[in-house]
Amino acid sequence: MTTQSPAPTAELKTRLAQQGVKYALASFVDIHGVSKTKVVPLGHLDQMMRGSELFTGAALDGVPQAVSDEEVAAHPDADSCTVLPWNSEIAWFASDLWNAGKPFEACSRGILKRQLEQCAAMGYRFNMGIETEFFVLKEGPDGKPVPVGERDTLDKPCYDLRGFLDHYGFLDELVEAMNKLGWDVYSFDHEDANGQFETDFMYADALTMADRYTFFRMMVGEMAHRRGWFATFMPKPFRNRTGSGAHYNMSLATPDGSRNLFEDPNDPRGCGLSKLGYQFIAGILRHAHAICAVIAPTVNSYKRLVKQGSMSGFTWAPVFVCYGNNNRTNMLRIPLGGGRVECRAADISSNLYLGAAMCLAAGLEGIRENLDPGEPNIENMYLKTDDELRARGITWLPRTLDEAIDAFAADPLSRAVMGDKMFETFVDFKRREWVDYHTEVSEWELRRYMKLW
Repeated sequence: MTTQSPAPTAELKTRLAQQGVKYALASFVDIHGVSKTKVVPLGHLDQMMRGSELFTGAALDGVPQAVSDEEVAAHPDADSCTVLPWNSEIAWFASDLWNAGKPFEACSRGILKRQLEQCAAMGYRFNMGIETEFFVLKEGPDGKPVPVGERDTLDKPCYDLRGFLDHYGFLDELVEAMNKLGWDVYSFDHEDANGQFETDFMYADALTMADRYTFFRMMVGEMAHRRGWFATFMPKPFRNRTGSGAHYNMSLATPDGSRNLFEDPNDPRGCGLSKLGYQFIAGILRHAHAICAVIAPTVNSYKRLVKQGSMSGFTWAPVFVCYGNNNRTNMLRIPLGGGRVECRAADISSNLYLGAAMCLAAGLEGIRENLDPGEPNIENMYLKTDDELRARGITWLPRTLDEAIDAFAADPLSRAVMGDKMFETFVDFKRREWVDYHTEVSEWELRRYMKLW
């Protein structure tokens, strides 16, 4: 088993004690990217950092273990130490899972780290920025969720000032906390649905960003709960409103992060992207159907990935396997100015450790094989006919979780990235999720059929 150096651990313990921290959390995620933890008094931090906290994987979703297996151990990453902004007596640590004295193959964080090691071996650093979208809601008189703000009722509330002001206290607390943690929020707004918001903060290396994303969802949920509300990271909570994405903004840099290798102001295609960036895109497009199962991992995800259906008209969610310039109707977009690739199919329910690992593995394959994605699509792809799409070699993204899981299971990249245990667990878990949904009798069916005859 790995151990933390005694001196740094002692220094960390002293620093946390001086900050008033009483408890430490050895935290890791399940298949959904939801934090799980054990709580350790600060006096026992040394043991915790050496992997003292054990967990029965069989008790959790997607931590593949039999009840009789040796427990997995959480090995905290000292660099991830985060004092909870809403309770300074508690410090959170992102952790890797170990089993039988070595890294646990099916640990989500470990899966990403394996791909990052391959990336580093090729001479690159993988950076990510995530656009975090979410809803803040409360239970209405009939028990159904409604927006918190009394004036947040517009048919087209995107960028609404009153909606922002009604939620000012909550949003201010959230942004202040993010900035106190050093995340550098540079923008936030009321999004396109009632009660929906987005925060944009500075990119980081992919492992740091995945840790922050995991912590972010926990933090937003806790801050809403303290007000008697709840935050939802369900991709499409309302049929007639836009859904919540988590656009992955990706780039490769030099190992020290000093130079963005996706940037090229002389790009002959006019998008400001380097050849390396186009190769990366081509790799993701090759494996897009399989990737979709991980970055849009729920039944509900595919109710977001539609062309139309919201009161705002087009949803602006991608439905085709294609890329383009600043045009938002592509799965992969090169934003104005270039230098990065934005995956718009990802939603806020995704486990970022797994989603980032799949995207990175596909992108690196594109680089190794010198793939080319063809010319960028610069038009509104929603308006293209099926014949026009076929002529360009453009296919639809999966329409359902069932289709996505079939694609994931059939693509050799999936097993290569996930490892045998997580691959088999993910496929089995998601197929059961689809069957559970498909056999459920919905309110729609009751309304439509109960008294039809």
